[in-house]
Amino acid sequence: MAHRPLIGLTLDREEAGGYSRWPWYALRVNYMEAVAAAGGLPVALPLLEEVASDLIDRLEGLIVTGGAFDIDPALYGEGEPHPTVSLKSLRTRAEKALLERALARDIPVLGICGGEQLLAVALGGTLIQHIPDAIPAALPHEGHEPGHEIEIVPGTKLAAITGKTSMQVNSSHHQAVRMPGRAVVNALAPDGVIEGIEDPTRRFCLGVQWHPEFHTDPADARIFEAFIAACHDG
Repeated sequence: MAHRPLIGLTLDREEAGGYSRWPWYALRVNYMEAVAAAGGLPVALPLLEEVASDLIDRLEGLIVTGGAFDIDPALYGEGEPHPTVSLKSLRTRAEKALLERALARDIPVLGICGGEQLLAVALGGTLIQHIPDAIPAALPHEGHEPGHEIEIVPGTKLAAITGKTSMQVNSSHHQAVRMPGRAVVNALAPDGVIEGIEDPTRRFCLGVQWHPEFHTDPADARIFEAFIAACHDG
């Protein structure tokens, strides 16, 4: 049987209530299923900043997942958070530590939704805190159903992976990358909102603002397949 590279996926963390009387972790099933279908061995990563390096040193790839929260503006040089901003500081600190160690080791990294935004910040970029305020004529970007098309930038890794110039995506975000830092933009919405970034200097370092684990577009599966293939190449 072919080797399945060990892929770590970050978890969400909720406070007491609902599922448990104590704080608990959660992750949608389709994240794990997408990794397994592409040939990887998915494992859930606890949000423990103090052991982030040890976790990453045992992995062959990292996926930073999305969630219903925002990146602290202080991390990209902005002061007062927009009134719509909702933080999960413990999660962000842990994911930042995991991501920084993964980048230092140059193992393949895939950032999804909020994971793409954190990747941009880790690469020296900045974020739009609230799209409707920054782009008055913006398309609706919140909702998991196929919401709009994206244009894929020719010559990028994303273009090579998907073999396409455009895709239908299921955006679900009120923030977006403003400046990509050391990354390059690989996808744009019709209203100009950045929908994807990548760092071409690394083995595989890709961020997408949409949720390819839903396989909304046939090319979504190719993103996971390319990520797993890069994990084999290390």
